[in-house]
Amino acid sequence: MNQKDFLTIVHPFQDKIYRLARRLLTSEEEAQDATQEVLLKLWSKKKQLKKYRSAEAFAMTMTKNYCYDTLKAKRSSNVKLVHTNYKDSSYDTVKETEVSDSVNWVYKLMKELPEQQQLILQLRDVEQYTNAEIADQLEINEGTVRTALSRARKTIREGLMEKHRYGIK
Repeated sequence: MNQKDFLTIVHPFQDKIYRLARRLLTSEEEAQDATQEVLLKLWSKKKQLKKYRSAEAFAMTMTKNYCYDTLKAKRSSNVKLVHTNYKDSSYDTVKETEVSDSVNWVYKLMKELPEQQQLILQLRDVEQYTNAEIADQLEINEGTVRTALSRARKTIREGLMEKHRYGIK
């Protein structure tokens, strides 16, 4: 098999090899290296390439195995793998701000609840007391605790949904 025949066989799936390597290795440079290594291995096996039912399937298996070997080698040398291509430092800050804002909004909504609902919600959801323990502490029956808790949660849920709907408009 000459170079032209080889390229005719390999060219249609060359991009797939790269995409698979990119997905597994998460680094553009490593994916390019993996693609090159797989193509070199395919070239060295060019005489047997026509024997395979699907040269593409064979190439994809080689790519997967090569990438897994690369990842194993990294892991054994105690190098931590980081998905740098997906990491966005501004995203972390934005997400933290959104969570903080939501927590502050929940506390604001809690302050607007009737005093008994505030207390029950605090004891149940923040302090993690059981309904029975709350009923004993407040000297009310357990059904009243469940009802007040349900109403408080519903009010907060509706308040949060309203806030988020407002943000969408």
